[in-house]
Formats: sequence, structure tokens, C-alpha cells
Amino acid sequence: MMEENGRFQLEMSITDSITTCLSPPVYDMVCRLGFDTKESCDINSLVSQHGEICWKILAECICYTDSGENVDYLKSVSLLGPVCEAVHTHIYSLTKAQFEVRYTFWCQWTNFPELFPEIFVALKSLQPEAIPLSLMKLTSCLERALGNVFLLIGKECPFLLRDLLVSKELAEVFGQSVMNILRVFIGSPHGLNLRNILWHGFVSPKEIPPKYCSMLVFLTAGLGQLLKSYLQQTNFALVHRPFVTFTNLKDLIIFPDINDEVLSVVEELIKKSTFVLKIMIPFWEAIVMKFRSHRYADCIILLLTQLETGLRKIFTEVNKCPKRFLTAESTAFYTTFDEMLAKQLNDVEINHLPFFLGESAMENVSIRILISCANRYCSQFHPVSQLKKKILHCEKSIKIWPQLPLVPEEQIPEATRLESSSEVNDCDNLIIKISSELQYYMLQSDHNFNNLLDYPPTENWSLLLHELCSRHIRTLYCPRSVLEVLAILQKISVHCHLVSDQIIATTEVRYKQWVQKTLRSRQRQNYLRMLNSIKLLSSVLQLLLLLITMELVSIHIVNEKNACEYQQYLKFLKSVLQYTENLATYSHQEKNKWDEAIHITHLVLVKIWAFSEKKQMLIHLAKESSNKVIL
Repeated sequence: MMEENGRFQLEMSITDSITTCLSPPVYDMVCRLGFDTKESCDINSLVSQHGEICWKILAECICYTDSGENVDYLKSVSLLGPVCEAVHTHIYSLTKAQFEVRYTFWCQWTNFPELFPEIFVALKSLQPEAIPLSLMKLTSCLERALGNVFLLIGKECPFLLRDLLVSKELAEVFGQSVMNILRVFIGSPHGLNLRNILWHGFVSPKEIPPKYCSMLVFLTAGLGQLLKSYLQQTNFALVHRPFVTFTNLKDLIIFPDINDEVLSVVEELIKKSTFVLKIMIPFWEAIVMKFRSHRYADCIILLLTQLETGLRKIFTEVNKCPKRFLTAESTAFYTTFDEMLAKQLNDVEINHLPFFLGESAMENVSIRILISCANRYCSQFHPVSQLKKKILHCEKSIKIWPQLPLVPEEQIPEATRLESSSEVNDCDNLIIKISSELQYYMLQSDHNFNNLLDYPPTENWSLLLHELCSRHIRTLYCPRSVLEVLAILQKISVHCHLVSDQIIATTEVRYKQWVQKTLRSRQRQNYLRMLNSIKLLSSVLQLLLLLITMELVSIHIVNEKNACEYQQYLKFLKSVLQYTENLATYSHQEKNKWDEAIHITHLVLVKIWAFSEKKQMLIHLAKESSNKVIL
């Protein structure tokens, strides 16, 4: 017991001794450099009486290296210091009503204008978390808004903020000098890099000067002015990408509600836990306060950053790499969740953090309940889990088809009846061959499937999908190849679902029109072609769902493919995806191209059978892998 107490006190003293998580050069850049220049700046030179921001004056503060090509971030931050001070003093002097009149209007392009009055209030707040939290929201909002602007010209928005800010698309809209100003504040590891050091939990409360928050608000409004001018010149319309909406919220209720008793325990743990850095305690106190006041988004933002900070501390201790605790220099990597939760530190060394986290460290009663829930937890947002949900949602849609209202064959005039084409018969034969092949390999892997396999599909098909989706699939340590395949499989399932929903909608509408005799001659013929196609398309969609589910179950086998085999496999999956995209187009109510739908169905079934014969699908490789283990 004395030994345990001694270790606890040592850990507490180490935690207490940490005064900043910023390395010296980063600390100097963020906390000191912008205060070196003592010259004052007149706000009237930065913004006109009409509220127009003068980008020319701001651009004059950006210095460049001797070559003239790259920004000199140190000199630029120093020169921008008085400018930021003037902007902060100006915004701070406004009333909330004045601020909203002058600036909120120009921030509407972000699609989140209500954020800015909230930030204005935070600028005058004495709460230690107010400025960091506001900056995290603002940088996140700005990043997404800039992505929307990028898509005015570009096709695929860059994944990383730093790549977005150096894109030619944004330079074309706002001008290169404006983008260089932005990069001093966010997006470049050589500059202030406010977005990254905040969101990765390196910043303690009160460490970020408030003037940088005011300056980013000021710049956001200025970008809105430039964007308005660009849109007027080009007649383009800015489209806001929809926000993510969580569906099936009941599935996400995994952990028990936290009541006041548990919150009181949490408050005590904050003071005692070595996981919590002393300099970060105000953030943890704010987390509890935000939870109590039902500000759950604010709570989770702060919690994510502090989770990363605490895990980084443990990561550096168990892996004996204390230098990685602080922010990295611009020439090195930050230690973030990606590194902390990786299987290995490098090609040789094992990451010890996952092993350490596997042990329950707390014996408090309330914490034991949470640990019990955590031990049973299954990831809800990992691509594996998301794909399972999409497959089962699509299956639910396809199960509606047998209940759809269809015109009885005897009510169809004999002269207008359509004979089944040879292409449809060929498709049926291919589906039987592919299904039989899949059934064989499924039985080889698990004889419990014996009672669930049949063709044509019956109710057992649904049971089979549910059985496969209930199986545990590892979500930790998923390499890029696995995630890339999962992304394609998700898109296939989404388009299958879209096809199913479209056919349901069209069938119901056309049946009603048939009964009411409001269909024209051409529409009647098209309706009959659809009826002839439904049975085949139902079987095809069921086959595709079964195929991608079986590939999902064997997803980690993809790592055993060499580079050439992997590219061939991706090409095959993309051809299936292309088919589902085309089928979604042909089955749309405005298209109704059923003959074309049958034709592309035949083509894709030929491709699937040909690839299946090569034994290159994951279920084939899973069988070979199990045979090697047995041998």
C-alpha cells in the first residue's frame, strides 16, 4: 500500500509540474511573438466606414523568404500582432447589436451565422474555456465553409485543411495574398496553427491570446465580402453541404445516463486523477458545467481534446518517449490519436498503450458500471458498423417488394404482354451459379449456414444477412486498404438501397395510375417492362447484399493481397459500384429505362462470375487462409 501511495504521489507531482504542453518554439510563436512589435495600428486603416475590410493593408504585413515564394511566418506573426490588437480592441468596444449589424451579416456564407454572436459574448467572458472553445468552433466552421467554396470550382474537397488552404481553387476565389494571411493563423504547422494545437489538446486555458479569436472573426467577415463579389461576377451559387445527421439514435444509447451522483464522483476524480493535468483542470470543470447545463456539443468538444491530452501523457509514459508529449516542431509529427491508437510505434517497436488501457484502473462503484458498459461496447461509428447498418436497412427495404401492389397477369391484355427475354434468362442462370459458388464457400467456413442457404432466396436470405452482420469484426488497427474497401462497399449498399426505394415508389405510383386508367400507351408498355424486371432486380439486389456482407465478414483478408491483386480487387468492386450507380439512374421515376437496366445487370453478373472463377474475392482467400492454418 505504501508503495502504491508513493507511486501515486510521484505521478501527481509530475502532472503538477507540467506548465504547458506547447514546446518552446511553439509557445514563443503563439504566446509571445505577436506582442514583440510595439507599434500601434489604426483600426480605420483596416475597415472603412461602410464596414469593408481592407485586405491590402493586411497583405502588407505578410513577409516572404528571400526567394519571395514562401511566407516568412515568424516575421508575419510579429507584424500582424498590432493589427490583431487593434481589431480585438475594436470588436471588444462594440455592443452586441453593433457587432451583429457590422459583422454577423458577412458571416452568413459559413452557414452558421448564429455562432458569431456567441463568440462575441465569449470574447468578453471571464470563463477560462471561453476563448479556446470559441476558436475550436470557429476554425471548424471556417474549414467546412471554405470546403463549400472550393466546390464552386473543384470536384473533390481536400481532406486536410493545409491542403485546402494552398489549393488553386480558393486562391482563384479569394486571391493568393488572402490565403497567405489565413495560413499564418490556421492550416500551416509553420504558423500559429491555431486549429491543430487547439483541437489536439495542446493548449491550456488562457494560453491563446483573445486577439487571435477576434482576428479570425474579422477575417471570416472579410472573406464573406470577397465571396459576395466573386459570386456576383461569376453568377455562381454557393451550395452548403448538409451537416451530418445521426439516425437511429436508439442504437447509440449504450452507456447509462450520468446523474448528479456520478457527476460528483467525476468532480472528485478530476482533482485526484493523474490522467488530468493540473493546468487543464479548468477545462474539465467546464466539461462538467457544460454537461449540467445541457450544452452537450460544447461538452464533447472540450472532452475530446482533453481525452487526447490525457492519453498522450499515458502514451509517452508507457512507451518511454517523454519528448513526444509536447507539440511537435513544424518539421516533425504531432502525437495524435492516430499514433496513440496504432498497433506499433514504428516497424520494430510495439505500442504499449492499448495493452495498458485494457486493464480496469478504477474501483469506484459508479466507474465500475461504466467500465462494464465499455467492455460490452461495440463501435457505432466505425465504417464496419456503419456498413452493417446500411446492409440491414437495405434488406428491410427489399423485403417490402413482395407486398407491393402488382397488376395480376390475367388483367394484362394478351396483345400487350411482354415475353421474358433471353437476357433475363441468362441473368437468372448466372445468379444461380454465383449463389451456388457463394453457398459452397460459406458452408466450408461454417456448417451452421446449411439451413439458411437456398435459391431462389426466401425468408432465409434475410436471416442469413442478420446472422452475418451479427458476427464480430475487428475495428481496431484497420489499415488504409481495409478502409478503402469498406468505403466502396458502403457506396454499393447505399445505391442498392436507393434503387430499392425508387422501385417501391414507382411501383406504387404506376399501379395506382393503371387502376385509374390514366397511363398513356407508352407509359403502359414501360410499366409492363418494369414488372418484367422486378423479379430479376430483386434477386440481383439480394445477391449483391449477400456478396458485400460476405466480403465484409472477411474484410481483413484484403491485407494478404499483393499490390497487383489489391488493385484488381478494387477495380472489380468499382465496376460493381458503377453498376449500382447506373441502375439507380435507370430506375429513377423520370428515367424508367428497364431494358437498359436488364442489359447492365447481365454485364455485371458476367463480371462477378468471371471474378469469382478466379477465386480472388475475400471469401475465397479466407477459405485458403483457413486451410493453411489447418495444414
